[in-house]
Formats: sequence, structure tokens, C-alpha cells
Amino acid sequence: MPENGMPGPVCDLSSVRESVCIHTRKIFDSCRDKDCVEDLRFYPTASAMELLSGCQMVRGGTAELLYVYTDVEPVTFNRGFYSIDMRFFYRVTLQVGTGTPRCAGAEGLCVFDKRCILFGSEGSAKIFSSDTVIDELDIPGRMRTNLPTAVVEAVDPIVLDTRVDDGCKPRCCECGLTEIPAFIARSFGEELVFDDSGRRRFYVTLGQFTLVRLERDTQLLIPVYDYCIPQSECSCGDQEDPCGLFRNVAFPIGEFFPPSTLEMPKDYASTRSCPATPGTPAAGPGDSGSGCPAACRCPPGGSLPGCLPQTWSSPA
Repeated sequence: MPENGMPGPVCDLSSVRESVCIHTRKIFDSCRDKDCVEDLRFYPTASAMELLSGCQMVRGGTAELLYVYTDVEPVTFNRGFYSIDMRFFYRVTLQVGTGTPRCAGAEGLCVFDKRCILFGSEGSAKIFSSDTVIDELDIPGRMRTNLPTAVVEAVDPIVLDTRVDDGCKPRCCECGLTEIPAFIARSFGEELVFDDSGRRRFYVTLGQFTLVRLERDTQLLIPVYDYCIPQSECSCGDQEDPCGLFRNVAFPIGEFFPPSTLEMPKDYASTRSCPATPGTPAAGPGDSGSGCPAACRCPPGGSLPGCLPQTWSSPA
């Protein structure tokens, strides 16, 4: 077998055996974005609504991206370009203080709409295919076109802020959700409250990272070296001595001797790990957030990247 039979850098092109035509998806255009989505309406579950109605404090928690609905439409008078409409569905868990030593988690739904325009080229061919069935008639596939396909890659967002609207001031016209996909509603395990009937409303600010691209089925001619055959053997998952694993763990000096200075989170992973999880002690007025790790706490009278603002409100 040739030396270039495994994936990796190629130094010598003389080992190319042949050129083959493959069918794959080609990326025609792509973009990336970092959205700070402010004041997203928080639609709590029925049990979360009861918890929030008498809460004394609400602060940032965690958010999970459940689903992204995409719709691709051609842009009028701009050949080859398409608008991509996206709707993000989030499961958000807020940290609620009810006067007890520990916070409680309140789950709810948030929805974010986004649009971008990308180049996807043109094509009007109609595509037919079939699925082969042994000893029977082949199953014909549905006719489809070679229009571009939108692909959205996103990570779970970061909860940046929370806000409470007690309804003391006149509210501007706000179009609420009329319907959501059934599988989104079922993922919460209980009914969501969309009609607040004049009660307090809750809003969150999320930080979302996304990659969007337009792909189209195409045939490409590529060089081929050989078939890719795995070189490593399958592991059976041999168990190691647990004490041996523990002996390789470094002694946690920092846990016994706290450092004098702390580094603030600078990347997505460390910033997302800052929100307090359900069950952490609730912070009081003037506290910088004792439920967060030390490196994520806000200094008195100011804020830093990664700090979780807190919203205080009196019971209704």
C-alpha cells in the first residue's frame, strides 16, 4: 500500500494514482457572526411562573440551544443570492432567589430571529433518484431541485443579563409567540405560559456564536492516492487501576492557598462555565455573586467580561 494511504499532509504528488469524480456538497458562501441579543422575552413553564411570581432576586443562569429553523428564499433582482431566515429556540434556566439559602432554577423558552444573505449560485435542474430494493421494484425518490441548502452551526449561548418588568410603566406593543413546534413544547415536560395577564415579564440577554453557509450538490474531480484503511486496532477499553489514575492527579495547591489575583475569563468555554448552577448559594444585595466561581465574580461598583449581572425585584 502506498505511503500516502492515510489522511495527512502531502509532500510528494507523484503518488497520486488517478483522478476520480465524486458527488458531494460544495460550499458557495459562508459567514460567521457574534450576536449580542438583548431583551429576549422569557416564556416560563407553569411551575417556573409560580416560582417567579414571588421571587426576591433573578440572575443569569444557563441556556441551551434546542433547534434552529431555517428558510432559504432567492433575493429578488439579485441573481444567485439567497436570504436565510433563522429562528433559534432556547431552553433558558434562570437562578431565582426566594429567601432561602439556595437558588432555585426556573426553566423557560426564548426565541431569537436572524437573517443573512449569502451567494448560492444558480441552477434549475430537476433531480430524480431511486432506492434499490432487492427482488422488488425500486422505490422512486421524490423530485427535487439543486437549490442551495442552508447549514447553521451554533454553540449554546451565554446568558449575559436578566431584566424584570414589573408592569409599573406602560408597555410598548410587543408581539408575543403565537405558536411553536410541537416537539419544542414537549421538550419542557410541562405547559409554557405565553399569556402573562398583566403579571411581571422577564427578559434575558444572550451571546450567540454562529456559522452559516450555503451548500449545493455538485460533482468534483479530485486526485486519489488509495483506499483509506485504518491502521490502528480497536480498543476494548481496558480498565486501569483507579488508585494509579488518582496518583497521576496533581495536588490542588490552589484550593488550600487561594491566589492573590484572579484572571478573568477570555474565551467561550471559561465564560460559559461562570454561570451558577441550580443549588448554589443566592447572592444578596451588594454581593458580587457568591454562586459563581471566584474568577467570575464582579468587583464592587463595576463589571468585567464574564460577570453575570443580577436583577433585584421585590415580591409582587
